[in-house]
Amino acid sequence: MSKTVVCTEQAPVPVARFSQGVAKGGLLQVAGQVGFDPATGTPVGPGLREQIEQTLRNVGSILAAGGSGWGDVLMMRVYLTDTAHFAELNAVYDAWFAEVLPEGGFPARTTVYVGLPAGLLVEIDALAVLTAGS
Repeated sequence: MSKTVVCTEQAPVPVARFSQGVAKGGLLQVAGQVGFDPATGTPVGPGLREQIEQTLRNVGSILAAGGSGWGDVLMMRVYLTDTAHFAELNAVYDAWFAEVLPEGGFPARTTVYVGLPAGLLVEIDALAVLTAGS
């Protein structure tokens, strides 16, 4: 069973040697995304809300390019740079998923605290199943 590299211009080009996403065996792993605007390659913001929303748009673009969508996401990992951002993350995340999955069925999630390059406040990756027929 071979793997398929997923790439889209609707998400930022990786700054290192990794794929935006990789599909294999009915699964799609979206690499960690940050709040870069794909058109400019620079971070949005400087606020956390703007970065979370752009990061989720980037994840969503890779999901779509790989033949999946928000309803197919099993697991998300969120990496924050500051524990004080947890409440705002939850508010933005909850509003996002209420809009993209109004029927519920939200993915599992883990949140950890890490160091990211200067100016970046959040990184998010996702594991999804591929939509039937993909």
